[in-house]
Amino acid sequence: MALSGVEIFKLLPKTNCKKCGFPTCLAFAMKLAQRQASLDACPDVSEEAKKILGEASAPPVRAIILGAGDKAVKMGEETVLFRHEKRFVNPCAFAVNIKDSESDNEIEKKVAMVIASEIDRVGQKLRIDAISIECASNDAVRYEAVTRMVSSRAPDTPIILNCFNASAAEAAVKAIADKKPLLYGARLDNLDAMVNIAKAHKTPLGLYAEGPEALSSLAEKAKAMGVEDIVIDPGAKSAKGIIEGNTQIRRAAIKKNFKPLGYPIINIVMKDDPLIETAIASVAIAKYASIVVLSSIERWKNLALFTLRQNLYTDPQVPMQVEQKIYKIGEPGPDAPLMITTNFSLTYFIVSGEVENSKVPSRLAVMDCEGLSVLTAWAAGKFTASRIAQFIKESGVENEVKHRELIIPGQVAILSGTLEDKLEGWKIIVGPREANGLPTFLKTKAA
Repeated sequence: MALSGVEIFKLLPKTNCKKCGFPTCLAFAMKLAQRQASLDACPDVSEEAKKILGEASAPPVRAIILGAGDKAVKMGEETVLFRHEKRFVNPCAFAVNIKDSESDNEIEKKVAMVIASEIDRVGQKLRIDAISIECASNDAVRYEAVTRMVSSRAPDTPIILNCFNASAAEAAVKAIADKKPLLYGARLDNLDAMVNIAKAHKTPLGLYAEGPEALSSLAEKAKAMGVEDIVIDPGAKSAKGIIEGNTQIRRAAIKKNFKPLGYPIINIVMKDDPLIETAIASVAIAKYASIVVLSSIERWKNLALFTLRQNLYTDPQVPMQVEQKIYKIGEPGPDAPLMITTNFSLTYFIVSGEVENSKVPSRLAVMDCEGLSVLTAWAAGKFTASRIAQFIKESGVENEVKHRELIIPGQVAILSGTLEDKLEGWKIIVGPREANGLPTFLKTKAA
């Protein structure tokens, strides 16, 4: 069971030294109890207390690393059932499944699609994160050969070894052990062999059992045998099964601190119909999956799933933001238009995209409004004439442009008069209310 704040406080130094960043040891203890602080923040805690508190302060879902290097994926560490309570921590990983029974040409095509899957959306790099290699042939020699081939073609991409044949799995793990693959396929009938392989090569182990009860029993056995890094698959294939199984597992881990189910979840949602597969994958993303394995990765499917994942794993209390500065779009000269907007990521990327579409080189002044959109920032008193004037004066843009014209969003046209008073010598031009009106507006102005 988790310790209360008072129980944790009894194990702390009680010096109120503030080294942890909190005013008192009791305040720090309360944050530890709520899993909103790390025990590492206290430099004076005793080794005995560390041992007792380490597990109590750890997130109820264990952190697991899939792969090695820059593209390694961290999963787990979740602390809530609903993102509005705090936030979801580590975005789920997408993996495409490759069967070793496919031809080399088909396999190479899929690997190439994974490598080319990365897109940039509102400043974040989104991609297919991993490749699942399925031992469909049940041939250890073929499975090892395909594993080596995939690893060589995509050396930085994390790999899931989807294999229930222990001898084939062992050969494949040996071939790429340095890449720290996930060894998935441990069941009750092969648990001893798979645990030994995972321990020998220090890889995380994926467990499969139908239903949370059977899965928790399997996880307890694997841990008792010495495996710490575990990923669990409750065997659900339908949307209904995923909702029920994943929710039971997450509730047990979060609400009951039930350690045998406190591990990242993998859902294999492969279907013949890509639309059905996308719909089920969407359910898995929303309902606590840490890895979602797909059979195909068409671009339309990727975009839908990337967008959903990005939205769900964005902190609802901290809007996505871009840096405050003057952005140059194209190669603007001293006569190029100067516009201003807020630093909400979606606003910036929509506005800058429309400016690019206009083919009119421009400057876009992006002002820090704590990640709020234009109207919200204006209503909150963060996008005011005084603050805009101060930003423009301090930005140094006056040294880059010959003119003294500033284009403001049409939605805050009410600021134009006051802003002209605050920015002496400047002319304030009211731009379109919507970003899609910018290309016509800029082309007309440049004509």
